[in-house]
Amino acid sequence: MDQLSPEDPTHIGPYRLIARLGAGGMGRVYLARSEAGRTVAVKVVQPEYAGHPEFRKRFAREVVAARRVGGTWTAAVLGADTDARVPWVATQYVPGLDLHTLVTEDFGPLPEPSVRVLAHGLAQALGDIHAAGLIHRDLKPSNVLVTVDGPRVIDFGIARALGGIAGDSLRTRTGMLIGSPGFMSPEQVRGLELGPASDVFCLGAVLAHAATGRLPFGSTDSGPHAQIFRVVQEDPDLEGVPEGLLLLIRECLDKDPAKRPTPQQIAERTATAEPTTWLPGKVLAQLGRHAAQLLDFGPSQIAVRTPTALDSAPPHAAPPHAAPPHAAPTHPAQPPVPAYAPVSYSPQRRPGVPPWRVLRLILSILLAVMALAISDPAVEESLGIAWTDSIRPHGVIMAALGAALALPVAHRAHGRPGPYLASALTVAFSVNVFMLLWHLRVAPVSDLHLRIPGLL
Repeated sequence: MDQLSPEDPTHIGPYRLIARLGAGGMGRVYLARSEAGRTVAVKVVQPEYAGHPEFRKRFAREVVAARRVGGTWTAAVLGADTDARVPWVATQYVPGLDLHTLVTEDFGPLPEPSVRVLAHGLAQALGDIHAAGLIHRDLKPSNVLVTVDGPRVIDFGIARALGGIAGDSLRTRTGMLIGSPGFMSPEQVRGLELGPASDVFCLGAVLAHAATGRLPFGSTDSGPHAQIFRVVQEDPDLEGVPEGLLLLIRECLDKDPAKRPTPQQIAERTATAEPTTWLPGKVLAQLGRHAAQLLDFGPSQIAVRTPTALDSAPPHAAPPHAAPPHAAPTHPAQPPVPAYAPVSYSPQRRPGVPPWRVLRLILSILLAVMALAISDPAVEESLGIAWTDSIRPHGVIMAALGAALALPVAHRAHGRPGPYLASALTVAFSVNVFMLLWHLRVAPVSDLHLRIPGLL
């Protein structure tokens, strides 16, 4: 988790950004909070991919499908805007460490009981994803979050709908390779039609990495092409895998998709009596430190944009002569605002309600009351007032004016005039419209022409 840079936006949709969670070839992921205080993870697609029509259509379909993915082992989709200049999707934030960081940097290989629980949770997650008509396509350690309650699968942003994959590969259209070398199935490398078994192969590679701390098809130092060649042609290196998991992982990494077990079969074979804690104590302590670090990321620590020459100088700025004698004058330029940074949405600014809006509400209600008072005989009797026939038709005009005063605020605009005032004005508008229709029923328009010539 890193601080925001000056090039990062401050908001994406209704979410205020707090920190960077990561970045990859497909986009960036930010830690953000909603107005209600909910913490979310927002993934933003790279602008170069956002401009590709086929990618944009597929991404929109996948977001709709990802909303249907439920279950305990995945991060739920909470919001998205696939029509934005740069599409984004917000998911539930899972407080945990990614498996790659945990194994390669913080702890090392996980013990067999932990890997068994990991396999059980990931298999159930894949079952939920496949049941929604998706395949993940990029299941790797960095897309698996380790939490106190179990593993979670994240990042459905490049998942592909099961239907329509064959003969319509995005890879052939754009030249980009969807997936991560070392965690791709042989059929994915060859560009063949993919099914759920492809994710099972990736699951086997993830489990081998978690159990040994190594990649089953060679390290990244050998280069992606060498890894891809081993995925297709060579057997995986499973030395160090616990005996109780060796057969399962070997079956998951079979070159033939038909010989791999299904996610349901994997879940059944790894189901055990749930332990009190599925992680070693050192890992649990690391998760606690990670949660504490999250709380330290407050608004005061968010990176600010580089000031420009148009910005006013701060009150304690050093005088010009205080600069070093050989320092060259600098003219910082305003960094470009990313396409996905909203320009009109600012949840931090909550201006007060303008007095004229309150006055409009009062006048609208007053006109509705007057329209009722001069037209209802019961009201006349209770007030002890007898209106003349020439006054009574003015209720039509008063009700129409009251409705006109209330109508302009029924538009859609963030932060104004406020939910309560807008609701009150909407009610006032409805009452005045009702009074207007009631008057027209009591006093026909033809009759009003005779009584109030020139007004209607």
